Amino acid sequence: MPLTQSAKKALRRDKKRTIVNLRIKNKMKAALKKTKKKTTKENLSLAYSAIGKALKKKIIHKNKAARLKSKLMKKA
Repeated sequence: MPLTQSAKKALRRDKKRTIVNLRIKNKMKAALKKTKKKTTKENLSLAYSAIGKALKKKIIHKNKAARLKSKLMKKA
């Protein structure tokens, strides 16, 4: 357990951020799965949007985002 006040606050903040980040990451994974299963224009734009949001929040690396988008385009 953290001892200092700042460490306690950092722990609280990190727990909140982890929840938000996991929500975004899970949404992205679901969109990718849906797009891989059935490639339609709507699913593709949904996946692109989810990847962009995860990239913007720095949940995934920019090269991974580019790789995922490229893979989706090849499939489409």
